[in-house]
Amino acid sequence: MKEKKRIVLLSLCIGILLMIIKFLAFIMTNSNAILTDAAESIVNVIASSFAFFSIYFASLPKDQNHPYGHGKVEFFSAFLEGGLIIVAGLIIISKTVYNIFYPEPIKELINGSFLIGITGLVNGTLGWYMVRKGKQLNSLTIIADGKHLGTDAVSSFGLIIGLVLIYLTEIFWLDSLISLGLAAYIVYSGYKLTRISVGGLMDESDLELVEKVVEQFNMHRRDAWIDVHNLRIQRYGATYHVDCHVTLPYYYDLVKVHHEVSELDKAVNSNTLNTELFVHADPCVPQCCHYCNMKDCPVRYEPQIVQIDWNVDNVTKNKKHFDKNEEL
Repeated sequence: MKEKKRIVLLSLCIGILLMIIKFLAFIMTNSNAILTDAAESIVNVIASSFAFFSIYFASLPKDQNHPYGHGKVEFFSAFLEGGLIIVAGLIIISKTVYNIFYPEPIKELINGSFLIGITGLVNGTLGWYMVRKGKQLNSLTIIADGKHLGTDAVSSFGLIIGLVLIYLTEIFWLDSLISLGLAAYIVYSGYKLTRISVGGLMDESDLELVEKVVEQFNMHRRDAWIDVHNLRIQRYGATYHVDCHVTLPYYYDLVKVHHEVSELDKAVNSNTLNTELFVHADPCVPQCCHYCNMKDCPVRYEPQIVQIDWNVDNVTKNKKHFDKNEEL
């Protein structure tokens, strides 16, 4: 957790410095396009501040009011950041439209481009570092902040190309056109971030994560695990809560069932994910026999005639596998 706080604090300090540089570039040039980039830096600083708080809050232990922990706050952090990005983009669009009708002179474009280039290089490097570390630390907040900085870097380099073009051609209305294009890109990036956060708050299924869990089940599959179904995954910060149903031989006693459930838990946690597994054990029924792998089963009604592979489709459905036309 200390490393997460250190990364976000670094992002916050650098964000404040770069914001100052970008506004100096705007004052120097009076360019709407540069103002667009500078305004987004305000969002960077605010978002990094809230990200620091969210990481602290997510690190708090579980309590009676929050039995699953406080990790969901990271989705709120991402939502706030995305929302601020959208608001900044819309304000910039309004300012640019105003200046189309009431233009102001632009000056010192080369010096301004140099300052924006420095900020873009720093943001791009920091953004790449934060996304990489966020994936290692399994932190949505750090990943979101890093992707935002990466977006900022891309827009900065696009801005430089536009400013040089204006300098060479002296077509000054291009400044407003570039500003509108960058603002639209900013609004879109904010939308994508809010979309991810809303999906997390609504416990939207993460198919990539489900595939990883199913892969672990297949790697450690035991004969007694006749099938696994009704698999669901919820994310709370860096912790994943996995629950599912597993079909076991009906004649197993409670001690044996507990053992198999423990083995299933080991299978899920043999990967690098931080997971909590909740398992509901189902007894087998005669319709399971034709795909059951249990050897020397004393109550088998018919021989095994098919091997059913576990995949995202059949493991996530709330029914024993049977076949495509049968349900429990």
